[in-house]
Amino acid sequence: MLAGEHSIRKDETRPETEVADPVTRSRQPVAGRHTVLESADGAAYHSLRQRPATRAERFKLGKGLRAKVPRKSLAHCSPPADRPDPIALIQRSHQGRLDRLIPIRVARMTASPYGFLRGTAIVMAEDVAHLPATGITPVVCGDSHLGNFGFYASPERDLVIDLNDFDEAHPGAWEWDLRRLVASIWVAGRQNGASEDELSGAVRACVGAYRAELRRLSEEPLFSRSFTRLDVDRLTSQTSGPLLNAIQRSADRARNRTSDRALPRFTEEIDGGRRIVEEPPLITRLPLREADALAAALDDYLDTLSSHWRRVLGGYTLVDLAHKVVGVGSVGLRAYVALLEGSSPEDVIFLQLKQARRSVLAPYVHGDSAWHAHQGQRVVEYQQALQTVSDPLLGWTSMDGRQYYVRQFRNMKGTIPLDAIDAPTLIDYTGVVGQLLAKGHARTSGASMIAGYLGRSEAVDDALTVFARSYADQTEADHAALCAAVRRGELPTDGG
Repeated sequence: MLAGEHSIRKDETRPETEVADPVTRSRQPVAGRHTVLESADGAAYHSLRQRPATRAERFKLGKGLRAKVPRKSLAHCSPPADRPDPIALIQRSHQGRLDRLIPIRVARMTASPYGFLRGTAIVMAEDVAHLPATGITPVVCGDSHLGNFGFYASPERDLVIDLNDFDEAHPGAWEWDLRRLVASIWVAGRQNGASEDELSGAVRACVGAYRAELRRLSEEPLFSRSFTRLDVDRLTSQTSGPLLNAIQRSADRARNRTSDRALPRFTEEIDGGRRIVEEPPLITRLPLREADALAAALDDYLDTLSSHWRRVLGGYTLVDLAHKVVGVGSVGLRAYVALLEGSSPEDVIFLQLKQARRSVLAPYVHGDSAWHAHQGQRVVEYQQALQTVSDPLLGWTSMDGRQYYVRQFRNMKGTIPLDAIDAPTLIDYTGVVGQLLAKGHARTSGASMIAGYLGRSEAVDDALTVFARSYADQTEADHAALCAAVRRGELPTDGG
């Protein structure tokens, strides 16, 4: 698909933020278009000649939603009697993946309840889609667990911290993101030995920071808030103690994760040229036909870049390709690394191509009909919507009927290792990620309505603390069920 084409079908183009009828307990996904509150959104987002609702009007609309969706109702987490079997959902998510890699995916999910949570966005999407929600639907991450915040380089090569995974990004309920984040805090914290009281404090710190930042940003012009970012220098100036030490260590590691430093780690010299080293089953070479098709797909990818970056990459030559397993939820989907060489053997760029499929949120937002003609473009556009600054080499392409997004493989990416921080540090860090999630949601408008609903009290903090603990219990039960299914031979598993 060319850069000029848009991933959202023209006959289904929607405003960036929509307000659907508040969700209660319907077991059916919403089909077709949302019911939009025209007094908040609508035609004004398609024309500069019509004025949208004022900030005060939108705040009032959000506050009014408390009557339809009481804030205490966000605590609800009891699974319905007809809850789908999570093992069946996992097996369904394996359809279309590479069979040889599914045992690795299962092994990573059985390793711990947190590993299970990371790999089962499809399960939580099913659970959360039917819980009470306001119907305010900005662009959301869709998989905003604690491990999906991290460091990366801005186009100016500053090290920033933000959301960093967008495979499931989609317009959807802001509550989905916040619920996934607080549940992951409780699950990961338990795994690290934190007490229930400490985990309650961590969730409250997260939700409180989200609420405060959302209100602050809602009072800024939409254009101004689009430039709000958190770089490492600013972050370190605002923190102290163990969290500061953890940030500095992780940031130092991230700064070393660049293409030139990856060269000796992932390649070897053969007959005067560089070649990606195989590490089966995690890094494997490609059959010639697949490599040729992938090279052609990379040529098509160039057309999705801005003219400047297309010219920059035009100064490089593709020298090798390989398949590389990444993550937990993505294991089994096609994922490749490409080595590009510039004017000298040391002038290199690694690109990553990741298969993009329909977001797990999509069926619950608009039913079976797809909004997006290209899922790779969906990932790229919504990443750029949620992040203040993004990888300038983001683009998309297609190969053999599958859709991919493309990005830098080593772009100073890094995370704070969750198993290395104690409970007080976790509490401090959850405040940071709560602030970052609020920033992402506020960038696509809707901040005033969400702020109006949240208010200044701790009502939502209380509710989501109850939810997080309950969903952590559910996650541990589902993880145990997966382990039992593996023992019965229903799912394959392997190390990796």
